[in-house]
Amino acid sequence: MKRVYVNEKWCLGCHLCEYNCAFANSGETDMAGALKDVKIHPRIRVEGDNHISFAVSCRHCDDPICVKSCIAGALSVRNGVVHRDRDKCVGCYTCILVCPYGAVMPAPDGKAIQKCELCTDNAFGEPACVKGCPNGAIVFEER
Repeated sequence: MKRVYVNEKWCLGCHLCEYNCAFANSGETDMAGALKDVKIHPRIRVEGDNHISFAVSCRHCDDPICVKSCIAGALSVRNGVVHRDRDKCVGCYTCILVCPYGAVMPAPDGKAIQKCELCTDNAFGEPACVKGCPNGAIVFEER
């Protein structure tokens, strides 16, 4: 299965992956209109300091502990991608606590969680973070 991989040697720490992710999941058709003057809530985030930066997102584990720990059954695996069902999520945040990569986060409304779903629910064809990375530090490939 294809997954998102990050080469920290190439990451500029520019945060464009975050903006592309936020736009892709906004449901809007105009990036400036969707993101101007709003706090973004991407499903990927850049970590690091002045010397090294890297993007953190869901790794879609083969045996995801977040899915096993979800008391509401809001997380499931479909075609190798860990999906969340917002309507089932009760906001207990157990998945956030157990994710070893810190890739699950509270949704902006605080009532549910959000995580990368590889842009499977929007029309980008591949993850928007990959398309928007100017340095090719984020790739979507099978390894």
